[in-house]
This record gives sequence, structure tokens and C-alpha cells, in this order.
Amino acid sequence: MHHRHKKFISLIEKWQAGKASKKELRILINYFFSHQKSNEFQETDEEKLETEQRMYKAILAELNKDTIKKKPKVKKLYLTPVVKVAIAAGIALLIALPFVLREETTSTLPSAKESIISIGTDKATLTLENGENIPLEKGKTFKNSFAESNGEELIYTGTDSIKKSTEVVYNYLTIPRGGQFYLKLNDGTKVWLNSESKLKFPVSFVENQPRSVELIYGEAYFEVSPSTAHNGTKFSVLTDVQKIEVLGTEFNVKAYSNEDAIFTTLVNGKIAWNANQQKQQLLPTQQLIFEKGTNQFSLQTVDVYNEISWRDGIFSFENKTLEEIMRILSRWYDIDVHFENPTLSAKLFNGNLSKDQHIEDILITLKELEAINNYSIYGKKVILK
Repeated sequence: MHHRHKKFISLIEKWQAGKASKKELRILINYFFSHQKSNEFQETDEEKLETEQRMYKAILAELNKDTIKKKPKVKKLYLTPVVKVAIAAGIALLIALPFVLREETTSTLPSAKESIISIGTDKATLTLENGENIPLEKGKTFKNSFAESNGEELIYTGTDSIKKSTEVVYNYLTIPRGGQFYLKLNDGTKVWLNSESKLKFPVSFVENQPRSVELIYGEAYFEVSPSTAHNGTKFSVLTDVQKIEVLGTEFNVKAYSNEDAIFTTLVNGKIAWNANQQKQQLLPTQQLIFEKGTNQFSLQTVDVYNEISWRDGIFSFENKTLEEIMRILSRWYDIDVHFENPTLSAKLFNGNLSKDQHIEDILITLKELEAINNYSIYGKKVILK
């Protein structure tokens, strides 16, 4: 058996035995991008494809389990005969790509100390009602009479006097480029905020009154505390041009100011969307796309995983252009990306990336895929050639 065959099978066996290192898991993760070169490899068995998808999602979950505190549970995937067939079918493709089993060396991958481009992490700025700004990040704790943070999450509990107040007091949580943060509101609603996002929210919701927060810009995933737990009071999420009314559900809103559309994706439950005197109810797995320039909206059914995996430490791309991918990565790594060759920006990709990879890892992979010819890094400026 070819050396690469043996090594790949050995890695799969180590992963199933729970003995694979993070470096070995990263090698398996590169399977996702391998499909970009698969012109000659056409998989037709839907069961095999589905099993492969479950396999590499499980590997990603394993890679991220120590770094992501609030991700949903992932069922352990066992190496069933069907999985073995899927793996065997993929080996021919995998061994054809040198990068899949690439040994990392210090000569090709700069150390973290040599690069000023850092992997994103938990960090945010909390703005109190008096205008005071509190930096939140790992290693720093914060506590006042109604909230506390361990540097990775911010939890609002409140006091009886605040809860019974009829005056709404607002705080702001701002997530910079290269950051993310988890927030639990006073009513029990959970919010995951992505890089370059800002949320306005009450310190405490007024009892028996509608609950409302505002996503000023950016992306957020909401797990809303149900109305049945709050005397039937509805929950609303506002942006500058739309409103979402919620009874109790999970959904994702992407509303970046530098993008032409707002994407609202319903995971489960029920929401009512309205903007510009237009109304629409969403069903689970539906995504509503609102074009800010024309004030028109459209509906499509999506693979929810691709839309919400960012909160679990994974970027999942399906038919995304390199330009779209780099826009997402630029927020997480706080970089400025330029295409020296504009034709590269339109290349389409499917695949997944772990958010705890160094940007150099990703760029080297793209180069070895021949998705780009080369790249240069100057400070925080990345040039794709």
C-alpha cells in the first residue's frame, strides 16, 4: 500500500480511537478543500456523501471542543462500514493532493511570534449607561450590581429593584474585528456576537412589556427565551431597516454595514419579519435576504449549518466566492485583503475552516490548491496574486 494511503488510514484510526493530535486533526480538516480539485472525481452515492459530511463535521467538532464553550452537542460518529466505504472512495482524491498530508515546517509557516496577524479571540467592549467603556477579554473579570463577566462571556442577572423599574436603561456590547463574544440577557435570552458587531440592549427588561434589542451592525445568533416564560411578552430584534418579532426561537441575523443585503436565517421556532411596510413569516431552514438598495426581499431554503457554524468555531462555505470568503476572514483576523489578480475573487468554493487556524495555514492551502498563484503579507495587509 502507498505510504500516503497508510498514513491517511492511520490518521482516521487515531481519530476514531481519540488519540489524534490537533496537528493530525488539521491534516484531516484539509479534506474539505480537497474537493476544489476534484474534476476527475465524481461521487454519486448520496449515502456516501452524507456520511462523509457527518465524518468531517465530527472531526471539526473534535478539533474545536476544547476552545468552544457554548457549541451544541455533536453526536460521536463511529467508523461504520458505510463510513469505511466513504473514506476509501475519498482516498484516491486525497492522495493526489500534496497539501493534504503536508508536513508543516518552520521554513514555510511563520511562527505566531513572527506574524502580527492574530487568530480571533473572545473580546468586546461593554458601554455602560453612564458612557463608561469596559474592556472585556480573557484574563479580565468584571462585575457590577447587574452583570458579570469572566472575560469570555457577559451574564446579566439584575436586582429586584432594576427588574421592577419602569425606566429602560441600555448598555452596548461592541465586538471588534478579530473578536467574538457571548452574552446572556436579563430575560435568559442567549446571544452570540460575531466579529465587527454591535448590540444595544436593556440592562433589564420591563416586566410585562415587550422585549426589544437592536443589532446596530454585524452578525448575531439569538436563542430567545420564550414568551411563555415572560407572561406572553414578545421579543423583537431591530436593525436600521428591519424588525423581527419572536415568540421564542433560534435564528441568525447578518447585517453588516458594508454589505448590500441583510440575511435573516431561522433555525427553529417562528419569527415574523417586516421592513418597508413588507411582512413575511419564516419557517425553519428559510433565509430571508433583504436588499438594502432596492428594499426588495427574497426567500430561500438553506443548509442552516453553513449559516450558523461561525458561533461553533467553524467557517462553513457552500458555493462562496473567494471574495466572500476573504471578507469573512478579514473580520476574524482583522486583515485588509487585496486581489492583485481580480479574476481570483470570483472562484467558487465549498468547504470548512477551523477558526483557530493561523491565516498563513489557509493561504498556503489556497496556494497549493492553485486557487491563488501566491500571496504576500505586509503587516495586516494580505495581497492575493
